[in-house]
Amino acid sequence: SGSRSCDFTAGGVFMWVGYFGYERCVYGNTLFIKGLSEDASRQPSFSLPVGSLPLDEAVEMVRDYCRANGLKPLFSAVPEDRLDELVALGVESVEELSDWADYVYRAEDLAHLAGKAYNKKRNHVNRFITDNPDWKLEPLDSTTLPEVIEFFEALDIESEKADPAMAEFEREQCLDVLRNYEAYPFEGAVLRGAGGRIVAFTAGEIVGDTLVLHIEKMDHHVAGAGEAINKLFAERMLAEHPGLVYINREDDSGDPGLRYAKESYHPAFRLRKYNVVMKD
Repeated sequence: SGSRSCDFTAGGVFMWVGYFGYERCVYGNTLFIKGLSEDASRQPSFSLPVGSLPLDEAVEMVRDYCRANGLKPLFSAVPEDRLDELVALGVESVEELSDWADYVYRAEDLAHLAGKAYNKKRNHVNRFITDNPDWKLEPLDSTTLPEVIEFFEALDIESEKADPAMAEFEREQCLDVLRNYEAYPFEGAVLRGAGGRIVAFTAGEIVGDTLVLHIEKMDHHVAGAGEAINKLFAERMLAEHPGLVYINREDDSGDPGLRYAKESYHPAFRLRKYNVVMKD
């Protein structure tokens, strides 16, 4: 797709197939996805087509489908870097999905936490290292997966999303991903603290110059575990992928606590998304 949006990644689609009711069609080497809109209305909607067909031709096919099935030609979660070319094809309305903008950071910033803006984050990481001098960062792979699943199943997770149903669905999807981890194009890490006990894990995928983080879970009772895995994984990925420029930590789903946490890492920018209704 050429977009840094999490909605155009394997994890961003497959982790949410059930929640958004995604259906697919491939025609002319182009992927069409139909599901439900990424807002409270949950209307039937379409993702921006991705593939070889010119956008105007692909959009016209969606219009034809909507006419034949009595649907509104609605494209949901259109990233701002693709908005202008869609608007040029004739739109009825454009609505920003303010709760669904992705938080995108410079990989160097998260890996090094340099400068006054990151004083508190560095202090949390240093606290973790002091409390856990035998800490280790290991790959999330077939060797560590059974223990990670056991850790996650026992984890007391407070809701990270404003929508409790979505939070519960996300928990189940995370477990499903872990149980089928090798089917995903993911890279991940496991953080061990005192006594070799797992205290956090994370997983994401590289798309172009961007690491899209889909999962990051930690034991909130272990001081600095979240900040430590965030920094250490960014550091490792930057070393292993020299072309890495950005890290997309996805949206906040309108949850004030999650919004505060994401803003505290000082994003380079937020990738805004829109609902776009085409003229019929």
